Amino acid sequence: MPLSEQEQRLLDEMERHLMRNDADVVTAPGNALSYRNIVYGTILVLVGLGGLIFGVTVGMNTLGVILGVVGFSVMLGGVILAVTPMRGASPARPSTSRPQATPSRGASFMDRMNDRWDRRQDGH
Repeated sequence: MPLSEQEQRLLDEMERHLMRNDADVVTAPGNALSYRNIVYGTILVLVGLGGLIFGVTVGMNTLGVILGVVGFSVMLGGVILAVTPMRGASPARPSTSRPQATPSRGASFMDRMNDRWDRRQDGH
């Protein structure tokens, strides 16, 4: 069920407020995950899993143990690569300037309350 125009506007305003005021929500520059790293990491995890399974099927001799350890190490490296943030990326910053709308007499109760909330948050 799609959101009404009023609900969508309120959701957008709440999101802008969170992005502007809550430091935990806003990601610092350079913390965006890279699609390329995720793909390469996934490939490494699959290759490592294959090496681990092949090491187990070879048996509990020296070659099997070495293949299992190498496979696990490749899997671990793939996971680390996949979750490593890319460098130099900056998240989109919301615009902090927006026109102040004065509520009219014909505005609904919720519109007036939203406008009062906005003014209070902006320090007016």
